[in-house]
Amino acid sequence: MKKFKIFSNVLNEEKWLNEQLEAGYKCINISGYGSYSFEPADKKHVIRLDYQGYLSSEKFNEYKAVYEDFGWVHVKGSRLSGLHYWQKENDGQTEIFSDKQSLSNYYKRLMNYASSTAVLFLVFIFILYSGNRFQINEIYLTPDLWNMEGGAFWFAFLFETPFAIFRIIPPFLFVACAIIYINSYISYKRIKKLL
Repeated sequence: MKKFKIFSNVLNEEKWLNEQLEAGYKCINISGYGSYSFEPADKKHVIRLDYQGYLSSEKFNEYKAVYEDFGWVHVKGSRLSGLHYWQKENDGQTEIFSDKQSLSNYYKRLMNYASSTAVLFLVFIFILYSGNRFQINEIYLTPDLWNMEGGAFWFAFLFETPFAIFRIIPPFLFVACAIIYINSYISYKRIKKLL
């Protein structure tokens, strides 16, 4: 079974994934584009997300070995950085963070990731839109597109639409990163109060 869903909050993503697993499925693949693959499972499973920055090959192998010693299976994640998806049978030991300090560190890593990614998108937005007054018909760069008629218009319009979409996506990605940062910050502050 495949499902497509996009999240701006990793906590909501983890919750949704666990709802799917609770319904009797096991996650077998996660693409970077919001596509999740599941298969029926005899036993209940649980999934947890962790964010890690760049890890050397040695550190990445150590990181995986620690979780695998406790029965977790690495579903997705790269040593170069990003979210790591860990899944295991629900045996009652379902948390990957042993204490509030490690959970606090997780949210701090997530905040750093979201803020650095948001800055990159902000720079890209500035480069893309600097000096121009943004109008929706200006995202299409084909000369005289709006003056064309018939088949020539539709061919040029349909050909350039994917490129136009690419030009308007950065502001939305910036907002998504800002939302991730704000949610992580709120969770981080809540955990810090408990320490």
